[in-house]
Amino acid sequence: MDGIRFVLNGRDVVYEGFATDRLLDALRGTFHLTSVKCGCKEGECGACSVLIDGALYNSCCVAMGFVMDHEVVSMEGFRETKQFKVLDHAYGEVSAVQCGFCIPGMILASHALLSKNPEPDEKAIREGLSGNLCRCTGYNAIVKAVSLAAKEGKGLW
Repeated sequence: MDGIRFVLNGRDVVYEGFATDRLLDALRGTFHLTSVKCGCKEGECGACSVLIDGALYNSCCVAMGFVMDHEVVSMEGFRETKQFKVLDHAYGEVSAVQCGFCIPGMILASHALLSKNPEPDEKAIREGLSGNLCRCTGYNAIVKAVSLAAKEGKGLW
């Protein structure tokens, strides 16, 4: 078995498990990435969100075979970007972080939204984040944070 080769947070890696294993399990178990959380195992909560070739995915619904020769970015890799710095500042500025469980997924979903729509209105923000659950009901602050990041990061997305 040659393994599943892909780029993870900027590094070439090989996964030696089965192509049918869940990306979520590989990221947490094999690659020890703790930002990717198991919340629902159904793709409903967004706690396991990652970017695959820049698109947002729920890693609990992705088989390892799918990532062969692709780029996967978790929060551990994304936090090194300029876009993260803008989002991090905006989330902190409006106190959008409460318990923190949903924040890696929310940040990645925010980035995916702003990459497609750098000037979203409130409706677009709510729709863009709709696959991510916040158990602390911090949605209003999160919407404000994304709006602020859009303004502060003009030209970055």
